[in-house]
Amino acid sequence: MSSITTPRAENSATRLEFWRDIVSRNFVPLEIVPREGPDFHAQLRIARVGEVRVSVVATPPHTARTRRPAGSDASDHVKVSLQLTGHCVLTQGDHQAELKPGELAVYDTRRPYTLDTDRPGRSLALMFPRAMLRLPERELARVTAVSVSCRDGLGTVVRPFLYGLARQVDELESLGTPRLADNVADLLGTLLAEHTGADVARGPDDGREVLTRRILAYMEQRLYDPELAPEQIASAHHISRRYLYKLLAGHGYTVSGWIREQRLAHCRRDLADPALAHLPVGAIGSRWGFPGPAHFSHAFRTAYGISPSEARGVR
Repeated sequence: MSSITTPRAENSATRLEFWRDIVSRNFVPLEIVPREGPDFHAQLRIARVGEVRVSVVATPPHTARTRRPAGSDASDHVKVSLQLTGHCVLTQGDHQAELKPGELAVYDTRRPYTLDTDRPGRSLALMFPRAMLRLPERELARVTAVSVSCRDGLGTVVRPFLYGLARQVDELESLGTPRLADNVADLLGTLLAEHTGADVARGPDDGREVLTRRILAYMEQRLYDPELAPEQIASAHHISRRYLYKLLAGHGYTVSGWIREQRLAHCRRDLADPALAHLPVGAIGSRWGFPGPAHFSHAFRTAYGISPSEARGVR
């Protein structure tokens, strides 16, 4: 994870140029115009999870607009921005989206856009290959630069997950996996399909599937917590333990079995990592939620037929 803040010791022009360079390298080339005086201070916290770039951006009032027209060299990515605080207006093509806290919009990075903010604010920005959304181009075009509320429908399921990403951006690179990246894109694609009424295969169990994905992502983000348990997971998603068990059983899992399997997989990866060779075996188990070395060693041997120390020796 990187945290980048405009330097306070520099003059205003240098700070603005610094910020322009940072956002251009992490998103698309942008021109930044402050709206309230020269004292421009901003912060970007960014993490990569698989193919998804997760950013939390805090800025003063300003206007940002792309510095180059769309072309063959344009990034084939989409950017999804969720307004956390403040207010902004996104304009792209003939669409304009006014975003208040709890609302999100999709940007097409291949086309010019303008973003106006009239007050200090924070947003969560997710940038990833457009193919991960699995939306037809015509449906993606319909939803680009359109305000999507996370206060109703599937938005009520997706919103806590996105806010969780924003809160945990500092830890995501150590906790996240490609599975989490896929869950992010799947949840957003499902939400956008609902918003556009896309002609995609959907059925009465779609809401259940989205909830299950959110639960799996929630558990994956908290594997390090030895207190992670069905009661906590069910409560966080406002469902009963019985329904939690039913959701995971539909995917062939038990709650404890899934948690144990994922923890062991992370431990096996870490044991094979030369950069972590200085950590005792027990510390590897502890960092992924095993309560003690004996418990970790027994679970590892049961799953893989060798001890953690033997696994480290044959990496």
